Amino acid sequence: MRGFFSTGVKQLCTMQGKKHYTEKLFSSFQLSEYVPKENFYRRLREQLELKFIYSRTIHLYGSTGNPGIDPVVFFKLMLVSYLENITSDRHLIEHCKMRLDILFFLGYDLDENLPWHSTVSRTRQLYDEPLFEELFSKVFTMCVESGMVSGHTQAVDSAYIKANASMESVEQKQAPTERVNEFLQKGNKENLPQRKAKENKASQEQQTITSSAKELNQLNTRNEYFKENKIEQHGNKVEKTFQSFSNQTHYSPTDPDARISTKPGKPRQLNYLCNMAVDTAEGVITHIQADYADRKDSRYLTDITTKTKEELENNNLNLENVLADTGYSSGINYHELEKQNITPYIPTSGVYKHERDGMTYNKQEDYFTCRNNKKLVHKKTYTNTAGALMKSYRSTRKDCRDCPFKKTCLGKVAQEKKLELSYYQEEYERAWKRQQTKHFKRMVRVRAGTVEPVFGNLINYYGLRKINTKGKAGAHKCMLMSAIAFNLKKLMKFIVKKSNVKVVALQGQQLAFLKSLFTKVISSKISYLVFSTPQLRFK
Repeated sequence: MRGFFSTGVKQLCTMQGKKHYTEKLFSSFQLSEYVPKENFYRRLREQLELKFIYSRTIHLYGSTGNPGIDPVVFFKLMLVSYLENITSDRHLIEHCKMRLDILFFLGYDLDENLPWHSTVSRTRQLYDEPLFEELFSKVFTMCVESGMVSGHTQAVDSAYIKANASMESVEQKQAPTERVNEFLQKGNKENLPQRKAKENKASQEQQTITSSAKELNQLNTRNEYFKENKIEQHGNKVEKTFQSFSNQTHYSPTDPDARISTKPGKPRQLNYLCNMAVDTAEGVITHIQADYADRKDSRYLTDITTKTKEELENNNLNLENVLADTGYSSGINYHELEKQNITPYIPTSGVYKHERDGMTYNKQEDYFTCRNNKKLVHKKTYTNTAGALMKSYRSTRKDCRDCPFKKTCLGKVAQEKKLELSYYQEEYERAWKRQQTKHFKRMVRVRAGTVEPVFGNLINYYGLRKINTKGKAGAHKCMLMSAIAFNLKKLMKFIVKKSNVKVVALQGQQLAFLKSLFTKVISSKISYLVFSTPQLRFK
């Protein structure tokens, strides 16, 4: 019995497998055999044609020296970095080495060395922005040809993207006048840089204050108000740690194009503003651009609309509607869009008032009538500090002197009634009336469900959480590549979906044909039995 048991154990041990690995000196290996046909990068390699890049970049290379990186390989590496959400060039090269499908997409074998990460960084700076824009247009055209873009309605939005610079290294600008210098000396102790930059890349103009003394005094008033409120909320410790950084008085020496900005509830940091237009049909990005983060969204809408319209017209599409939030509301934007026969679905801002208490407007003669039946005539047209074109209406002191509504209308100091209105009041009026319709409310939901999810995807999954280069031009390239990767991913999914729909439709047609054929056969059999059998015929 004991011998039988030991023999059984011995037999079981001989059946156990054990792998011994020894590297071969020579091997026959083809990546194409190990990358499945349905793999994303294999399908992308078949769909994406980038040979035009060779002719666009040939002037950037000399005739002597070592050959540079293949331009097509560079752009494929850029696509991989944003498709895989990798912002580090060093990490990108290490990641590509471990993926058979990515190596096959790049055109590299297992025993070939990929380019150095520093070469990728230098090449990104070498190529100009128009080349990246041309690649974006090519991918967008592929989306149009596949039927993903309607073109008539575009949703516009913006978001702050963190710059590759730290708030700890910001420095104070130089003062051009003594009055400004006095202002800066007040905050020198509290605004010293915590970390000195190795190299100052800012020009002399960027290092000098261009704001007037009046604007700096307004800034000082805001800072004092902010400090007092913070002390009330958090105690006197805030006064020691408070730092009054502003784009008017400070700049980043490592990235002078980055701007200090923030959103409610978030800390101040150096950012770029990403403005984007998205088609409402399938969520394809039609335009994206990098802008300075210290300006309002409304300043950029005309530029965004013009470039988006050009992109659509190049693909035989017409822009009819623009959807945006209140941040893009301004009279000049309404005017310019209507001028191009584009309907703006943009809510009016809080500055606009549809009705003014006790005031009646005479459109033909351009004046207001107050509750005391006195006229407020148009005095002048001017541009305010925010850059908006305004119209000023005034009454006379004589009319207001004995007015029974003087206390409630003028207050304690004013001697005459003043009204400041936008020069584009009629455009505001049409926008407000449009805002009251059900169609406008539906468009607001469409915008929120179109462009906002796209921004969330770009920031969280397509490498746009932070800009990994310096300067506005570099930020624009990063945003373009992120949008290209997003559109390509959407295009590849749409192609698979479209092919599946065709297969289902073809199967449905085949089933319908077989069903009709079967029905004809059955009906012919029944008719034959009825007419050939006497009993069935008389019945």
